[in-house]
Amino acid sequence: FQVKSENKKTIWNTEEVPEGSEFDDTWDPREKPEYEISFKQHVGTEDVFFGMTGKDPSTACCEDIVIKIKLPETKYSDITLDIQDKVLDLRTPKKKLLLHLPYPVNSKEGRARFLSEEEILEVTLRLSRKLDFINFS
Repeated sequence: FQVKSENKKTIWNTEEVPEGSEFDDTWDPREKPEYEISFKQHVGTEDVFFGMTGKDPSTACCEDIVIKIKLPETKYSDITLDIQDKVLDLRTPKKKLLLHLPYPVNSKEGRARFLSEEEILEVTLRLSRKLDFINFS
C-alpha cells in the first residue's frame, strides 16, 4: 500500500483530511451551546391539496436547514460565525460550536438573525445536494 503525494515528507494527502478539522480545538475550554437542527420545505397548494410535485415530508425534499443555537448572556457583536460547505463554526467569548452539517450547504446563500429576547441565533442555510434537480424541478 503506497500513498502518492506531492511531498514525500507529508503524513497524509489533503483529500484525507476532513473539511472543518482545522477548526477542531480539543483544548478550548469554552462550553458547547445547546442547538437544534430542523429542515424547512417550501410547500404550495399544489403540494398540500393535489400532491402534484411529488414532495414528501422527508429531508430529501427539503430546501433549507435551520439551526437554532441558544446563546444566553451573549450580545450580537460578540458572535463570530463562519460557514463552509459542510461545517458551521460559531464562537463567542463563553461558547464554541463546531458543527459538521448533515448535508452540504451553499455557504454563499444563507442568513442569520439574532433573536435577542430569546437569546437564540437562528441560521438558515440553503441545502446543496447532488440530484436536487430531481426533487425541485
